[in-house]
Parts: sequence; structure tokens; C-alpha cells
Amino acid sequence: MWHDNDFTRRLGLRYPIVQGPFGGGLSSVDLMVAVSDAGGLGSFGAHHLAPEKLGELTQQIRARTQRPFALNLWVSNQDPGGDRLTSEQFADAIERFRPYYDALGMTPPAMPERYGQRFDDQVQAMLDARPPVMSFVFGIPSADILAECRRREIATMGTITTLDEAIAMDQAGVDVIVTTGFEAGGHRVSFLRSAEDSLTGTFALIPQVVDRVATPVIAAGGIADGRGVAAAMTLGAQGVQIGTAFLACEESGTNGLHRAMLFTDEARYTALTRAFSGRLARGIRNRFVDEWEGVAALPYPIQNWFTGTFKAMAAAQGRGDMISLWAGQGAPLLKHRRAQALFAALVQEAGALLR
Repeated sequence: MWHDNDFTRRLGLRYPIVQGPFGGGLSSVDLMVAVSDAGGLGSFGAHHLAPEKLGELTQQIRARTQRPFALNLWVSNQDPGGDRLTSEQFADAIERFRPYYDALGMTPPAMPERYGQRFDDQVQAMLDARPPVMSFVFGIPSADILAECRRREIATMGTITTLDEAIAMDQAGVDVIVTTGFEAGGHRVSFLRSAEDSLTGTFALIPQVVDRVATPVIAAGGIADGRGVAAAMTLGAQGVQIGTAFLACEESGTNGLHRAMLFTDEARYTALTRAFSGRLARGIRNRFVDEWEGVAALPYPIQNWFTGTFKAMAAAQGRGDMISLWAGQGAPLLKHRRAQALFAALVQEAGALLR
């Protein structure tokens, strides 16, 4: 059968469909449980969580499902200069963002003690929590961490954007390689070269990677229906990871404004931008993206912290022009607003084509 392969057997899945992990609070337990219970692999983007929250999250998920699931971390979660600002630099940054605070009627925030989490702290908490799968982006964990995952029977899933990254991931001995093309929504998770120099398309990248690695390959980027699933698997992938289509479902952790925008004609027009986080990511083009075009963003995670201070208020006020609207180039293909309906359609459509 089309869904019985090394990937599904290794992770104990019925279908080779992975729900993409959404960072920054866009993941939800409801969504990942729906996908896992349907026979796929539900995922939760946890890179923004403090280490002590990872164990609590794992317990919460285990109380909801007995099926496999994945927690996702960012191996590189700080760019050069992204750990601190002087008081003068912080004041300058506040002035750069003041027009947005003023537009929303907000008082600018006070200077925080820190702008993000440390991977080294998070990964130890992840090992202690022992989720069935640890997925990761923006690099490869150390050999010691991967060995400890094997010892604790935690399957590992690493994401790449180029053939060179795939070869490095294969040599590191991860269990699954997610191959993501530039069509994908959200962050470009490159780690050997700059994101701007790592923009190979999904269906050009898949067969190159399949031909060069022994590890099962999962395709991601621009896949939103059963035709994309069938195409990826015809090119040698053993499964797919789907982000935007699941993000659009009511069970996801994003806001209603974002979900609604994914079904509009505006979703045809996406852009790669560093405006919201300081790292290159694809989302629906809006005023904020346009105003930061050609402007140097602050390093990650500082830029991400600043935009995060007003995105919730902007969403509450219906200001889609001021929030990140992550979306892949496959967004115009979206039809389903519930996770179970989407998953069933993916299985039915792909199965009909692959029989």
C-alpha cells in the first residue's frame, strides 16, 4: 500500500502525513492530537517555550492521545548580536517601532531581561520529557544529543533546504530528513548558507536528496492537497509535511484573522521577508512587509520580540496589515477548515492517484 513504508513503520504511523510545527504560539494541542489520532504525525513548535514548560506540554499531550507526536526546537535560536541591547540601543529600537504602538494605542514595552530561549536548556528538558519524536530546524544537534535521543528511544527528524544540508543531516544519523522548498510558508530554516542562497524549489530538491541519502525523506513546501502528496511520493519521498493547510484549520493556534486571510485572494501574494522576526520567512504581503522592505531588521530574536509585543493587539483590532500572516505558495489551493476533513481528503486524494 502507498502509505506503508520505512518512514511510517519507523515512527508507527498509519499515513505518511506530518503536520508542520508552527512556532511562536501558532501550534495547538487540539490540532496535533487531531492529526495524530487520524494516523499522521501531529507536531508542536516549542522553540518559544521555557524549558520547564516542555515537560508540562508533553504530559498534556500524552493525556490526550496515545499516538506518536513530535515536538520541535530551533537548534540555532540566536543570531549574532541577538542576545542583548544596551539601554541606548533599546531606546532607538523603541523609536523604530513607535508608529505601530501609536497606531494601536499601546504604551511601548519595558526592556526585558532576555529576548528568547536557549537551545541547550530546552534540549535537556526535551530529553527528560522523552516525546516520541524530536524534530528540529536551523541546524543539527550535536552527536552527543543525537546519541542520547537514540538511547532514550526518541526518533529524530531534521529539516534541510539544500542538498548539502541533506548530506550533512544524513551523515549525522538522524532518523528522518524533512526536505523543504522555498514555496513553504513560515521561516526558511537554512543553516549551511544564508537563507537567500538556499531557495531551491521542493520538486527540484526532493529527487536530488533521495538520490544521495539513505535516510527516509519527507517533502515539504507548496503541498496542500492529495495531488501534492502523490507528486512528492512519486519523486521518491516517503511522506509529506504540510504546514499552511493545517494552519488554516480551526484547531490551529493562530488567530481568526490569519485563518480567514488564508482563504482570500490576498493569499496569492506572498513575500520572503525578515521584517517580523529578523529571519527570512514567507507570508502574505501586507503593509508591515512593504514598510520594512530594504530596511535592515534587528537580529533574531530581538526583532521577533519587538513585533511580538504588538501582534496580539493588532490581531484583536483586525489589523491584518501589522501582523505576520505566514503562508506558503500553495495557499490558493486551500479548501478545508477542519483538521479531520483536511486529513481525510489528503488520504483519499493521494490514495486514488497512487494506487
